[in-house]
Amino acid sequence: MIHEMRVYHAAPKKLPQVVQRFQNHTIPIFKRLGISPLQVWTVVIGEANDQLIYVLEWQDLAERQEKMAAFMKDEEWQKVWAETDKDGPLVRYISNQVLQPVAVAT
Repeated sequence: MIHEMRVYHAAPKKLPQVVQRFQNHTIPIFKRLGISPLQVWTVVIGEANDQLIYVLEWQDLAERQEKMAAFMKDEEWQKVWAETDKDGPLVRYISNQVLQPVAVAT
């Protein structure tokens, strides 16, 4: 298993709309495509409070590539993205990290 941490850096004052789009559209599309976020967060205390952060779990990089490509090409997602960004992008940029577990004694 590998995990991917994705961070959406919202445009100024648009984090609530990013969260709403994620809840109402992105998650249902993810589920339809077999993508399941493990957890979703916003920042309460930290360097920036304009972020939506979530973690996805993948069997391997091949599964990630296949399912993320399907998501980006998904017609419903394309329509939602165009509609929600019509007055300007909700997200300034996205950063992500693919994480691999390390065995440590606990």
